[in-house]
Amino acid sequence: MSTAPLETFERSHGVARLEFRRAGQWTRLANLHQSGSAKAFVHPASRGPDVVLLNTSGGMTGGDRLSYALTLGEGCRVAATTQTAERAYRSTEGVAEVEVRHDLGPGAHLDWLPQETILFDRSALARTTEVHLAAGASCLLLEAVVLGRAAMGEVVRTLSFTDRRKVTRDGVPVLFDPLMLTTPALLAGIGVLQGARAFASLALVAEGAEARLPALRAVLDEPGVSAGASGFDGKLTLRLMAADGWPLRRQILRVLGVLRDDPLPRVWQM
Repeated sequence: MSTAPLETFERSHGVARLEFRRAGQWTRLANLHQSGSAKAFVHPASRGPDVVLLNTSGGMTGGDRLSYALTLGEGCRVAATTQTAERAYRSTEGVAEVEVRHDLGPGAHLDWLPQETILFDRSALARTTEVHLAAGASCLLLEAVVLGRAAMGEVVRTLSFTDRRKVTRDGVPVLFDPLMLTTPALLAGIGVLQGARAFASLALVAEGAEARLPALRAVLDEPGVSAGASGFDGKLTLRLMAADGWPLRRQILRVLGVLRDDPLPRVWQM
């Protein structure tokens, strides 16, 4: 008797790498590489380009891989985001992997503002984000996660999600923010997420960032959102939790309005 071959599924792989250099008073795109399911679009903005990244596969599941990387030369200023929410769907085997790496030259600044990641039931996602700062460089980092879509009645009971963020300056770690969220954590009750279905972390790493703490706390009053912020040693950090992604998004927009001088990328505007 012959054995039927195991069914195999096509996996999506995507890479997008962009490099920016200063040309006079302007930040210009110097190099662009994109392959597979990852695409990048660059739009002019008042103080520096907006980069919009897109995963054309429409979501991720076990075995999919996605890689984004930005390199900013001295004095460059860039805001980067995603075209829509990233989705991690049910995984029958393996883990979906996202790798993000940004390298900033002296005096450069990056706003890394991806839209929400939606985790569906039985999803498995591992993400790493590394930002390497040279002297005088700064960054604003956002990560938001939503556990299923409340409007669709989706409930997440099983998942595996790891998310590691690391910021270094001249090779020395200045921020390390790891997260592991698994099925036991979902069952742990109020001791973990306090019943929240949406949560976000934001960090500003810049000289004098802690001085913005009072202005930040002044806008942390969105109904239905719990928040906590702290600032010290050139860092400002924020945690947000909400029962749904919509109030969380409204609160994030108010926070970004305080921490940024520029209009948000168009894909973020409501």
